[in-house]
Amino acid sequence: MASIKVHGVPMSTATMRVLATLYEKDLQFELIPVDMRAGAHKQEAHLALNPFGQIPALEDGDLTLFESRAITQYLAEEYSEKGEKLISQDCKKVKATTNVWLQVEGQQFDPNASKLAFERVFKGMFGMTTDPAAVQELEGKLQKVLDVYEARLAKSEFLAGDSFTLADLHHLPAIHY
Repeated sequence: MASIKVHGVPMSTATMRVLATLYEKDLQFELIPVDMRAGAHKQEAHLALNPFGQIPALEDGDLTLFESRAITQYLAEEYSEKGEKLISQDCKKVKATTNVWLQVEGQQFDPNASKLAFERVFKGMFGMTTDPAAVQELEGKLQKVLDVYEARLAKSEFLAGDSFTLADLHHLPAIHY
């Protein structure tokens, strides 16, 4: 049995972010499904792992973490010698640049991309109707963010420089949809 346990569902972009990090770090883990439809995330057992009743939550030995971006940063630093180097431990400038693009992902890209995915993918899955006006507005907002990315990626192979980092990885779940 793996010492790392992830409580969540693979369909969740937040859970995907953590799972992608675990795979990139080549770490063994156990995925513990949380039955969101049955409200398991609002039950006492899950609230002990994440007091906000959200997914994912991660257990690594006696450490329990929630918030996917905090979890991925912990995994990248704690297991820096395993798998892909997702955060530079050697160059403060690369680490600072990674942090800038992590913030851009969390503050500029993900809010628009996630809402767009909800409108275009998840509403249909849950029998809801897509709002074309919302889709058009979100696509416009996202395009402005992507223009900034285009300018950045014209100067470097990856967002934080010459290698794949958490800044790149954090975009994968929303892009998946």
